[in-house]
Amino acid sequence: MKVKELLVVSGKGGTGKTSIVGSFAVLAKDKVLADCDVDAADLHLLLKPHIRQTNEFYGSKKPVIDYRKCNGCGICAESCRFEAIDKINASSDRKVKIDHITCEGCGVCFWACPKDAITLKDHLSGHWFISDTSFGPLVHARLTPGEENSGKLVTQVRREAQLIAKGQGLSYIITDGPPGIGCPVIASISGIDLALIITEPTVAGIHDFKRLLELIRHFKVKTLVCINKYDLDEKKSKEMEHYCRSEGIDLVGKIPFDEEVVKALAKGMPPVAPTGHIFEHSRHNEGKASKAIRELWTKVLTYLE
Repeated sequence: MKVKELLVVSGKGGTGKTSIVGSFAVLAKDKVLADCDVDAADLHLLLKPHIRQTNEFYGSKKPVIDYRKCNGCGICAESCRFEAIDKINASSDRKVKIDHITCEGCGVCFWACPKDAITLKDHLSGHWFISDTSFGPLVHARLTPGEENSGKLVTQVRREAQLIAKGQGLSYIITDGPPGIGCPVIASISGIDLALIITEPTVAGIHDFKRLLELIRHFKVKTLVCINKYDLDEKKSKEMEHYCRSEGIDLVGKIPFDEEVVKALAKGMPPVAPTGHIFEHSRHNEGKASKAIRELWTKVLTYLE
């Protein structure tokens, strides 16, 4: 049986994407959860995972100088367009120094060095985790601030989620995707079965929604749309509804603004309240938004089946 993969994305941050994925985690059965927003992962804040396995992620290579070979000529510093290499006092044992924060790992210094004193070595760029939650297994990651290749880390998270789903005979992968249209989003989209765009009725929300929709269409992926906090600007919401109809995109949900969601998130809980004795100490009231999210999941599930 093929594992179906649902990707929940947004054109910009702050639309409520992770809150909705957290609620889907409560409602869905037979699934693996994946957080592909590796630059700023926060699904774990709602799901309270117990980390079972921690793995290192080497996303790039950085130069290392062998000072036994280095003669301090400074050609490497002259070649570096990022100004990441500084010449030091010629009498020092270390005649040049590399700033690994500024360094982009391009490798020009490696090729420029006439003494072969520079080698490129794998650089630790972050970590990825396999965790257990009350709602099922979770694969998530943390990219070190300032590091590159977040798309490569996204691919690693997705690969592990697939292996877990197939190994445990689970039906679905529900992925909290990164916002925007950059490299990590592209890495999240390729090969999925269904995309759900979470947007909001603002000028920026509409603009970024249209850009994201264009990107997903390039990959020929079936796309659904949900307008979160639609009642904050019903005129803009109507605009978005009209646009979806004109583009043949299924609008499957409209979630109202609800202060109960704010209270739930303040407790570190998904808006849809989990059941069971282990959650009794942190129960919260479900409002109109939770009802809308439950209806949204029911509709999304029909597209996955």
